[in-house]
Amino acid sequence: MTDTALVTAFQNGDINAFNTLVWRWEKRIFNYIYRIIGNEETARDLCQNFFLKMFREIKKVRDPEKVVPWMYRVALNMCRDEMRRQKKQPLVYLDDNPGSDQTPGGTIRDLNDTSSPSPEQLAHNNQLVAILKKSLMAIPEEQREIIVMKQYQGLKFTEIADILGVSVNTAKSRLYYGLRALRKILESDRLDKEVMLHEM
Repeated sequence: MTDTALVTAFQNGDINAFNTLVWRWEKRIFNYIYRIIGNEETARDLCQNFFLKMFREIKKVRDPEKVVPWMYRVALNMCRDEMRRQKKQPLVYLDDNPGSDQTPGGTIRDLNDTSSPSPEQLAHNNQLVAILKKSLMAIPEEQREIIVMKQYQGLKFTEIADILGVSVNTAKSRLYYGLRALRKILESDRLDKEVMLHEM
Protein backbone atom coordinates (compact mmCIF):
# COMPACT_ATOMS: atom_id res chain seq x y z
CA MET A 1 0.00 0.00 0.00
CA THR A 2 1.12 3.53 -0.68
CA ASP A 3 1.58 6.07 2.10
CA THR A 4 -1.54 7.83 0.82
CA ALA A 5 -3.59 4.63 1.07
CA LEU A 6 -2.25 3.93 4.56
CA VAL A 7 -3.17 7.41 5.77
CA THR A 8 -6.65 7.08 4.32
CA ALA A 9 -7.06 3.68 5.97
CA PHE A 10 -5.93 5.03 9.35
CA GLN A 11 -8.25 8.01 9.05
CA ASN A 12 -11.02 5.45 8.54
CA GLY A 13 -10.09 3.63 11.75
CA ASP A 14 -7.46 1.06 10.71
CA ILE A 15 -4.81 1.14 13.48
CA ASN A 16 -2.65 -1.40 11.64
CA ALA A 17 -2.25 1.12 8.82
CA PHE A 18 -0.63 3.53 11.25
CA ASN A 19 1.68 0.80 12.54
CA THR A 20 2.78 0.16 8.98
CA LEU A 21 3.50 3.87 8.49
CA VAL A 22 5.66 3.86 11.62
CA TRP A 23 7.55 0.77 10.46
CA ARG A 24 8.08 2.32 7.02
CA TRP A 25 9.16 5.77 8.20
CA GLU A 26 10.76 5.37 11.63
CA LYS A 27 14.37 5.00 10.48
CA ARG A 28 14.11 7.72 7.86
CA ILE A 29 12.51 10.24 10.23
CA PHE A 30 15.06 9.40 12.92
CA ASN A 31 17.98 9.97 10.55
CA TYR A 32 16.40 13.22 9.36
CA ILE A 33 16.03 14.52 12.90
CA TYR A 34 19.45 13.25 13.97
CA ARG A 35 21.30 15.05 11.18
CA ILE A 36 19.57 18.33 11.96
CA ILE A 37 19.89 18.09 15.74
CA GLY A 38 23.29 16.37 15.86
CA ASN A 39 22.65 14.30 19.00
CA GLU A 40 21.49 10.69 18.99
CA GLU A 41 19.67 10.61 22.33
CA THR A 42 17.78 13.82 21.63
CA ALA A 43 16.92 12.57 18.13
CA ARG A 44 15.48 9.35 19.54
CA ASP A 45 13.32 11.30 22.00
CA LEU A 46 12.12 13.64 19.25
CA CYS A 47 11.43 10.72 16.92
CA GLN A 48 9.26 9.06 19.55
CA ASN A 49 7.43 12.33 20.17
CA PHE A 50 7.02 12.77 16.42
CA PHE A 51 5.07 9.54 16.02
CA LEU A 52 2.94 10.30 19.07
CA LYS A 53 2.11 13.67 17.52
CA MET A 54 1.53 12.02 14.16
CA PHE A 55 -0.91 9.54 15.75
CA ARG A 56 -2.88 12.40 17.30
CA GLU A 57 -2.90 14.80 14.37
CA ILE A 58 -2.65 12.85 11.11
CA LYS A 59 -6.44 12.58 10.95
CA LYS A 60 -6.46 16.34 10.39
CA VAL A 61 -4.54 15.94 7.11
CA ARG A 62 -7.13 16.84 4.50
CA ASP A 63 -5.15 15.64 1.50
CA PRO A 64 -3.53 12.23 2.22
CA GLU A 65 -1.44 12.61 -0.94
CA LYS A 66 0.50 15.36 0.83
CA VAL A 67 1.26 13.35 3.95
CA VAL A 68 5.01 13.10 3.23
CA PRO A 69 5.62 16.88 3.15
CA TRP A 70 3.37 17.12 6.20
CA MET A 71 5.53 14.62 8.11
CA TYR A 72 8.76 16.41 7.21
CA ARG A 73 7.23 19.74 8.20
CA VAL A 74 6.14 18.40 11.59
CA ALA A 75 9.55 16.84 12.24
CA LEU A 76 11.34 20.01 11.15
CA ASN A 77 9.24 22.18 13.45
CA MET A 78 10.05 19.85 16.34
CA CYS A 79 13.75 20.18 15.52
CA ARG A 80 13.51 23.96 15.39
CA ASP A 81 11.72 24.06 18.74
CA GLU A 82 14.43 21.85 20.25
CA MET A 83 17.21 24.00 18.80
CA ARG A 84 15.59 27.12 20.30
CA ARG A 85 15.27 25.36 23.64
CA GLN A 86 18.94 24.35 23.56
CA LYS A 87 20.00 27.93 22.84
CA LYS A 88 18.12 29.09 25.93
CA GLN A 89 19.37 26.20 28.06
CA PRO A 90 22.51 24.69 26.47
CA LEU A 91 23.13 20.99 27.01
CA VAL A 92 26.56 19.40 27.24
CA TYR A 93 26.85 15.98 25.60
CA LEU A 94 29.69 13.95 27.05
CA ASP A 95 29.45 11.12 24.56
CA ASP A 96 27.68 11.13 21.23
CA ASN A 97 29.58 8.61 19.15
CA PRO A 98 27.07 5.95 18.05
CA GLY A 99 28.79 2.80 16.92
CA SER A 100 26.35 -0.08 16.39
CA ASP A 101 24.75 -0.91 13.07
CA GLN A 102 21.41 0.29 14.42
CA THR A 103 22.65 3.81 15.12
CA PRO A 104 23.05 6.74 12.72
CA GLY A 105 26.74 5.96 12.44
CA GLY A 106 25.83 2.58 11.00
CA THR A 107 23.69 4.08 8.25
CA ILE A 108 26.55 5.88 6.52
CA ARG A 109 27.93 4.21 3.43
CA ASP A 110 31.35 2.65 3.92
CA LEU A 111 34.17 3.71 1.64
CA ASN A 112 34.77 0.06 0.73
CA ASP A 113 31.65 -2.07 1.04
CA THR A 114 32.90 -5.05 -0.98
CA SER A 115 34.54 -6.63 2.08
CA SER A 116 34.64 -6.23 5.82
CA PRO A 117 36.58 -3.06 6.63
CA SER A 118 39.66 -3.28 8.78
CA PRO A 119 39.68 -1.72 12.25
CA GLU A 120 41.84 1.07 10.82
CA GLN A 121 39.35 1.76 8.07
CA LEU A 122 36.42 1.69 10.48
CA ALA A 123 38.21 4.22 12.67
CA HIS A 124 38.94 6.39 9.64
CA ASN A 125 35.33 6.20 8.43
CA ASN A 126 34.04 7.11 11.89
CA GLN A 127 36.41 10.06 11.93
CA LEU A 128 35.06 11.28 8.59
CA VAL A 129 31.49 10.96 9.87
CA ALA A 130 32.38 12.91 13.02
CA ILE A 131 34.07 15.65 10.98
CA LEU A 132 31.10 16.07 8.66
CA LYS A 133 28.64 16.02 11.56
CA LYS A 134 30.60 18.76 13.34
CA SER A 135 30.81 20.76 10.12
CA LEU A 136 27.08 20.42 9.44
CA MET A 137 26.30 21.76 12.90
CA ALA A 138 28.59 24.74 12.25
CA ILE A 139 26.69 26.11 9.25
CA PRO A 140 23.44 28.16 9.51
CA GLU A 141 20.40 26.14 10.49
CA GLU A 142 18.39 26.94 7.35
CA GLN A 143 21.27 25.75 5.16
CA ARG A 144 21.73 22.56 7.19
CA GLU A 145 18.02 21.77 6.83
CA ILE A 146 18.26 22.00 3.04
CA ILE A 147 21.40 19.85 2.86
CA VAL A 148 19.81 17.15 5.02
CA MET A 149 16.62 17.13 2.96
CA LYS A 150 18.35 17.12 -0.42
CA GLN A 151 21.56 15.17 0.13
CA TYR A 152 20.42 12.65 2.75
CA GLN A 153 16.67 12.34 2.30
CA GLY A 154 16.75 12.64 -1.48
CA LEU A 155 13.85 15.07 -1.68
CA LYS A 156 13.15 17.07 -4.81
CA PHE A 157 13.44 20.85 -4.74
CA THR A 158 9.68 21.15 -5.25
CA GLU A 159 9.11 18.97 -2.17
CA ILE A 160 11.64 20.93 -0.11
CA ALA A 161 10.05 24.21 -1.15
CA ASP A 162 6.64 22.88 -0.11
CA ILE A 163 7.93 21.72 3.29
CA LEU A 164 9.68 25.00 4.03
CA GLY A 165 7.10 27.29 2.48
CA VAL A 166 9.66 28.95 0.21
CA SER A 167 10.20 29.18 -3.54
CA VAL A 168 12.16 26.54 -5.43
CA ASN A 169 14.81 29.17 -6.25
CA THR A 170 15.19 29.98 -2.56
CA ALA A 171 15.63 26.30 -1.76
CA LYS A 172 18.28 25.97 -4.48
CA SER A 173 20.06 29.09 -3.26
CA ARG A 174 20.18 27.84 0.33
CA LEU A 175 21.58 24.51 -0.82
CA TYR A 176 24.26 26.24 -2.88
CA TYR A 177 25.36 28.49 -0.03
CA GLY A 178 25.10 25.64 2.47
CA LEU A 179 27.33 23.34 0.45
CA ARG A 180 29.77 26.18 -0.14
CA ALA A 181 29.90 26.93 3.59
CA LEU A 182 30.34 23.23 4.36
CA ARG A 183 33.19 22.84 1.89
CA LYS A 184 34.88 25.95 3.26
CA ILE A 185 34.88 24.46 6.75
CA LEU A 186 36.13 21.10 5.48
CA GLU A 187 38.85 22.72 3.39
CA SER A 188 40.36 24.15 6.56
CA ASP A 189 41.09 20.55 7.57
CA ARG A 190 42.09 19.60 3.99
CA LEU A 191 39.50 16.86 4.02
CA ASP A 192 36.79 18.44 1.87
CA LYS A 193 36.91 16.08 -1.13
CA GLU A 194 37.27 12.90 0.89
CA VAL A 195 34.53 13.75 3.36
CA MET A 196 32.07 15.00 0.75
CA LEU A 197 32.56 11.89 -1.37
CA HIS A 198 32.25 9.65 1.66
CA GLU A 199 28.96 11.12 2.82
CA MET A 200 27.28 12.48 -0.28
